[in-house]
Amino acid sequence: MIFADHILQYFDALEKPKRLPKGIDVLFPFDSLSVRHILSQFYIKYYNDTQTRHLILGINPGRLGAGLTGVAFTDPYHLESHCDIPNKLNKKKELSSILIYELIDHMGGPYEFYSKFFISSVCPVGFTKEGINYNYYDDVILEKRIEKYIVNHLNDTLKMNLKTEVCFILGKGKNLKSMRTLNDKYGFFDELIPLPHPRWILQYQRKNKTQILDDIILKLQSV
Repeated sequence: MIFADHILQYFDALEKPKRLPKGIDVLFPFDSLSVRHILSQFYIKYYNDTQTRHLILGINPGRLGAGLTGVAFTDPYHLESHCDIPNKLNKKKELSSILIYELIDHMGGPYEFYSKFFISSVCPVGFTKEGINYNYYDDVILEKRIEKYIVNHLNDTLKMNLKTEVCFILGKGKNLKSMRTLNDKYGFFDELIPLPHPRWILQYQRKNKTQILDDIILKLQSV
């Protein structure tokens, strides 16, 4: 099946997770007609083929990036400026998206990068608590309740044209730990390769950004 058709069918069928702990809200842009239009434009533009790709998994969508656009690590600004997909969303930049599109530029631009890689997240929907981004692993009860939801998401994702010898994990801390536990239990991938999370780089390692980006590029190119 054409990759774009498969991923768009996936988003059409995706539902919100149920039984969230009190005080935690879900970011679910996929029931918006404007977001569905964005998804259709993006995936038909970059994934309208049957070639296989390597998977990169982040944590979960944030409220300024994929929580708005539906596209992983892509805020409204970079969706328009780098992917040439106009939108009426707030053009406030997200840190993670800034770093990801700098990486993409270094690797030949969106067409070249997306022809080899597919970016998603361990959890396909994001969360907020008191209006602030909240990660799926920040609450033990939340992580336990959505394990089946995440497993179903990963199983559905791996039905697409993706290679399973390696999977790149963005975030060397809790995201990697959680994904290793799931991978040991369910055997999704032969190997997990950790990469530093884009937000962490720009928040805490900006002075070392060039070297870190070079290291990430070497790891991505090694496969």
